[in-house]
Amino acid sequence: MKALSKSISGWLYPNGKLRKLLTQYNATQSSPFASQTLTNIAAERVILRPLTAADAVALFAIFSQPDVMRYWSSPPLQNRQEAEDMLAQIQAALTLRLFCQWGIARREDQLLIGTCTLYHFDEQNRRAEIGFALGSEHWGRGYMREALTALLERAFGDWNLHRIEADVDPRNAASLERLGFQREGYLRERWLVGGESQDSVILGLLRREWQLERQSKL
Repeated sequence: MKALSKSISGWLYPNGKLRKLLTQYNATQSSPFASQTLTNIAAERVILRPLTAADAVALFAIFSQPDVMRYWSSPPLQNRQEAEDMLAQIQAALTLRLFCQWGIARREDQLLIGTCTLYHFDEQNRRAEIGFALGSEHWGRGYMREALTALLERAFGDWNLHRIEADVDPRNAASLERLGFQREGYLRERWLVGGESQDSVILGLLRREWQLERQSKL
């Protein structure tokens, strides 16, 4: 799996300021947005954990890669300061309950290799959007599939979400379709990235579909 999520990257200026200051979510204790701290989520070979200031170098290594940022709505990071700004905005967004972004670390050596994000949380309708990015040197090894599976399991289980959505570049839709996401809409030339017009496909996954998918693999 590669990088994904156009709408989450569109919230932020390159200098790290929030593009939109959204109303705080009235999150309940059943939601990851209920606290200003994140808990770890473990999978077989990776762990989703809170990002810290010490992750600036690793984040720059990931988000400065043109191949990783190809499917996002913002260009690659240009320097370490932008990575530090990115970390500051991630913490600010968590404080304001705008989105939750975990780092993905390999359990064998704690190396940060990517991120997973839940955002646009709608408590009344028990809905959120998902996004992710993985360093290109780690593609094709199943790390992101493990991370997303663990996050979806927690989201549909402990957090009791009913639906999870994604705004995806069509060239990368298969990453989530393999997890059971369904195509629900196609938006032509929705994003302009680096002078290129890019389409979007809207994907959705319901809790009952995820449960059936998991049961079929038992």
